[in-house]
Amino acid sequence: MSITKLMAPGPNERQLLEIFKAANRAPDHGKLQPWRFWVIEGEGLNRLSQVFVDALSSYDAEISPTVLEKTKNMPFRAPMIIVAIAKCEDHPKVPKQEQLLACACATQNLLNACFALNFGAVWRTGELAYNRDVKQSLGLKPMEEIIGFIYVGTPVGAIPSAPEADTQAIFATWPPI
Repeated sequence: MSITKLMAPGPNERQLLEIFKAANRAPDHGKLQPWRFWVIEGEGLNRLSQVFVDALSSYDAEISPTVLEKTKNMPFRAPMIIVAIAKCEDHPKVPKQEQLLACACATQNLLNACFALNFGAVWRTGELAYNRDVKQSLGLKPMEEIIGFIYVGTPVGAIPSAPEADTQAIFATWPPI
């Protein structure tokens, strides 16, 4: 469940260590650890804001001031952003898709750890996550991909309970009895 209204504080160094330990428990075929995470806060959010504006401006010289302002403010939706990066490599037994899925699992573990520590978080992508200029400005290598910007902070309100699942609709026995 995503929590979008976030404020300071974000996790401290000790809490981040726990969050990243949880991420490292993801399934990892081949023990490649095809993920890495960058924590961005403080001045880093200002720099990321400029990266976003520059990337968007380079593709559309006539971008509306409203869209430009919205883009500029994106990094400030939370006191911390964790960039989830899939660091894929050519491997004879572990295809790129499995490496991307492993990174997604590590990111989900990270989100669960945030919630377990009473922080809110939301996983965002959008066109800037896939933008070549953003990847280049952040120093990603050719085989690396941003799979998400994880906004993290203290929830403005209470963390809502998870919705009740209709387990009969999503789990079944196969073959059917």
